[in-house]
Amino acid sequence: MASRRSRSASDHDSDDDSYEVLDLTEYARRHHWWNRVFGRNSGPIVEKYSVATQIVMGGVSGWCAGFLFQKVGKLAATAVGGGFLLLQIASHSGYVQVDWKRVEKDVNKAKKQLKKRANKAAPEINTLIEESTEFLKQNIVVSGGFVGGFLLGLAS
Repeated sequence: MASRRSRSASDHDSDDDSYEVLDLTEYARRHHWWNRVFGRNSGPIVEKYSVATQIVMGGVSGWCAGFLFQKVGKLAATAVGGGFLLLQIASHSGYVQVDWKRVEKDVNKAKKQLKKRANKAAPEINTLIEESTEFLKQNIVVSGGFVGGFLLGLAS
C-alpha cells in the first residue's frame, strides 16, 4: 500500500498519487465572509463618515431590520396559532385523534437532543459572541443607531 504525503508547490508537476493537506479551520478564519465585508481587525467600518452619518446609517438599517422582524414575527405567530387552533377544532370534531402522551414523550426526547447539541456547539457560539462583541465595540456609533432604529422598526 502506497503511503500518501502532503504535496508542496514544487511537487505539483509530479505524477505520483499524493494529496495536499488543507487546514480548513484556518482557511475559514482567513476567508470568513465577515472579514471580507468588514475587513480583519481594520477598526470601524465607517470611520471615514461623520458621527451623524454613522447614526443615520445605523438607524435606517436598524429600522428596516426591525420592521421586517415585526412583520415576519406576526406572520409566524399567526401561522403557528392558526395551525394549533385548526388542530384543536379537528380534534374536538373527531377528524383527528392526538396521542398527547406520545407528543409529550417526543418533545422531551427532542429537548434532550437539543441540550446535547447545544453543549457541543458552545465553542463556536463563544467565538461568534466574542467576534460580535469586538465588532460592536469598534462600531459603537453605528451599533447604537442600529439598536435605536431596530426598536423604532418594531414599534411601527
